[in-house]
Parts: sequence; structure tokens; C-alpha cells
Amino acid sequence: MKLHDLRPADGSRQPRTRVGRGIAAGKGKTAGRGTKGQKARAGGSIPPWFEGGQTPLHMRIPKLRGFKNRFKIEYEVVNVGAIGALAERGAFETDASAKQGSKAAPITVNQDILRAVGLVRTLNKPLKILGAGELTAPLFVVADAFTASARAKIEAAGGSVNVLEIPTESRPALGVDGETVRTAREPRTAAGRAAVDKRADAREARTADAAEAAAVVAEAEAAKAAKAAKPAKPAKVKAAPAVEAAAPAEVAATTGAAETVEVPEVTEATTSPDASEAAAETDAPGADA
Repeated sequence: MKLHDLRPADGSRQPRTRVGRGIAAGKGKTAGRGTKGQKARAGGSIPPWFEGGQTPLHMRIPKLRGFKNRFKIEYEVVNVGAIGALAERGAFETDASAKQGSKAAPITVNQDILRAVGLVRTLNKPLKILGAGELTAPLFVVADAFTASARAKIEAAGGSVNVLEIPTESRPALGVDGETVRTAREPRTAAGRAAVDKRADAREARTADAAEAAAVVAEAEAAKAAKAAKPAKPAKVKAAPAVEAAAPAEVAATTGAAETVEVPEVTEATTSPDASEAAAETDAPGADA
């Protein structure tokens, strides 16, 4: 085996078709385009949606009109009047309830039972109870939704309703104590592992910054508390007024010119009734006469 003996595998490579190179080439004359016509000309490409000049499909069909709510819930609806009519005919009674008598517990009605009696066509749609009609028998109705009038009529007849709710949050399985711990899936690529490490580093940095800020706040509060608990300094008493007051006394003592004023004591004079009468007579106008 030599280098010039190497050949590709049989059938792996096809030679390029050379058109318009004579009859012997197999694609001469019309070059595989056929005889005349629009497709035989240069630039005669036809778009895939062209229908030969007739009215195109997108113009023949009616246009999309109105608004369609993608989140609308299609219910299987049943009126309380229809349920009450079947209840009066005994369609929901079982052998056990018939033996117990009329004072038995309310009859349970759900979508499966309504499907069995022919009021519901399918179980693939949620069930909604409407309030048209009258109801006299007490029933325990289980459905996905109720109108206000249907709920009022069922409760007025002595029954009760139960609304089936779809949980919006994940709940632990029955028999499992505590919350279910979910572990993150380990990334399979290097880019995924790098992203996880980056998020972990950012989380640690945020935790460190929060701890540092908490330490600064705690230190400031401790300093403020220590400052508030520190005893206040006693106020300084100025001795200057006392010196000034003592100065005149010293001058008076040295000069001997201080004057003393004697104040006579005031005593209350005791007067007798006779003396007051005598004084009154002397002061009277007719005393001299």
C-alpha cells in the first residue's frame, strides 16, 4: 500500500453532475429542466405557497376573529334542580341508606356518581354545580366549583358542600414527619459547576458583609450605652461672689465706721374696758360743756 493507492470507500463520494455539456454528458441540451415552460427559464423559481393563480388558501379560509382565553377552564356543569329530581326518585340511594330510613345522613354526590346516573358525560373536566332549579333533599355534594346560588340552595335544604382544591405548594408525603428536604441536582458540565461555585462565593461574601455590618452596629450601640451609664461630673462652685461679699465686711471692721441702728421693740398695749370708756368720753363733743 502506497500513498498514491489510497482511495475513498465505494459509494462515499459522488461526482458532480455537469449540465449543459453535450448529449454524451447525459445532461446536455435542456440540462434536466425539461422542454420550455416557466421552470425552464432562468430565474423561474416559484414560491412554495403559489397555487398557480387561483385564490390562495390563506385568502379562502375565514380570518381569526375575536379573543380566545387560553386560561379558561372548561367545566362539566350540573344544575341542582337535576340533582334534586334524581334524588327524589331515589337514584342516589343505596341499600344501606334505604334500610336506615329517611333520617339517615345526607347522601354523598360526586362526579363519579353523577357520571353513573348520566348527568355528567366525562370525568376529564372539572365539575361545577349551578343553581338552576329547586332542591329539597339534603345532600353532601363534592365538586370543583359551586355558584353562590347553588351553595345557598344546598345548605338551605340541610346539606353541605365540599370544594376540591388543587394544592399550589409541594407537601410532604403522608407518614413523613417534618419538611421534605430537597437537594440541588449536581451540575454535569464544567460551566454549571463554575456557576454553582460563583453563586456560593457571592453568598459567602454577602454573609460576611452582613456580619461585619452587624458588628459595627453592635459596637456603636455598646459605646452609646457606656456613655449613657457614665456618672456626670459635679458642677463647679464659683467663689468670686463670696469674696466680693466678704470684702465690705473686712473694710468696715478695719475703719470702724460701721453704723448700727437700734430698732425699738414693738409691744402690744393692753387696755382695760374702763380706760377705753374714759377715752371715749374725753373725745366726745359734749365733754367740755
